[in-house]
Amino acid sequence: MHRHARRLPAAAATALAAALLALTAAAGARAAPASDPGPTTATTTSAAAEPPLPAVIDGGAWRSGHLQGTAVDRDGGFVYFSFTNMLVKTDLDGRVLGSVTGFTGHLGDVDVNPDDGRVYGSLEYKSANAFHIAIVDGARIDRLGLDAGTSGVVTTVHLQEVAEDYTADMDGDGVFDGNTARTADHRYGCSGIDGLALGPAFGRRDGPLRLTVAYGVYANADRRDNDHQVLLQYDIGAWRALERPPPESAPHLSGPEEPDGKFFVYTGNTTYGVQNLEYDAHRGDWLMAVYKGTKPAFPNHSLYVVDGTAPPVRGPLRGQPRPETGLLLPLRTEGLHHEATGVYGWESPGQYGLTSLDDGRFYLAEASKTDDGGVLKESGRTVLHRWTGTVPTPFARVTGP
Repeated sequence: MHRHARRLPAAAATALAAALLALTAAAGARAAPASDPGPTTATTTSAAAEPPLPAVIDGGAWRSGHLQGTAVDRDGGFVYFSFTNMLVKTDLDGRVLGSVTGFTGHLGDVDVNPDDGRVYGSLEYKSANAFHIAIVDGARIDRLGLDAGTSGVVTTVHLQEVAEDYTADMDGDGVFDGNTARTADHRYGCSGIDGLALGPAFGRRDGPLRLTVAYGVYANADRRDNDHQVLLQYDIGAWRALERPPPESAPHLSGPEEPDGKFFVYTGNTTYGVQNLEYDAHRGDWLMAVYKGTKPAFPNHSLYVVDGTAPPVRGPLRGQPRPETGLLLPLRTEGLHHEATGVYGWESPGQYGLTSLDDGRFYLAEASKTDDGGVLKESGRTVLHRWTGTVPTPFARVTGP
């Protein structure tokens, strides 16, 4: 993502304002009368304050896994592309500046912390039943092929809550069935983690940033206890003391004992849960891009939007083997409405990368394969769109500045 752009220094802002006023006066422009509200969108304001962003940013083609997520650092002028086992850094024109390779786990969705410029990403070691957050020092990515394990640019934090839900023996037979959807094991159908974003606590539009990570959820149309998206929120203010180098063999278990909040969103089962999670400061919403589910009783949309301004409410979790309550988050009552389930959503891209610019514009990523002289490579790019809220697809591609 990234949004949360820092403001211009005071001196620079003053100089810019003076220059704009001088140009306006020279052109003989008049101020808009009270009856004329003038430009009202954040998009228009942003366009006047900084250079226009490119309509398309190319992340290159690589011998890697497919594109998992993207993050835009507008302050630094960088874009990060997560390709499953590598992280690629470009400038805003798509020029490759460096990469981190050698991730032995599954690197998923990524986001940039505006406070320190570090990149956070979900990192699974599923064969070891371990789930980490990777934290990458983006400022140190200055060349191709930095090794995730030995370069010192990557640290990781373990999430015990995810591991416990993933390995839960739900059928009580004393055996954990492992990485498979065809089982009653895995609490809430948890298959690990994928979607990740930084934003305020749910129900607020300000306050300290929290890291929110979304469960992957196995696609299983025969279960009734896997119809919620599960979101964990963490206060990362003291995480530096927990960070360790990436595991070379057995993953470490250094991390918070529990999340600062665990939340549930009723959407119906989706295929591998939230692929890309994004906080949009423009509307105060949390966007969840997913691979569609397979349960015929649900609408099986590809985008769900959580009303981030609504406080969580404790209520019953549907379909659980024993009665259970949790903190529930509501969907925005916009878009396509499925009356039988009450679920709202849209049909939209964003599963390979979803980045809010916090002014009504978003970058939506596209993934493809490239044949490079007989060598098959994974490609990715991110394309500028504007939120319209139109049904069924709420984004429109931006074709000009």
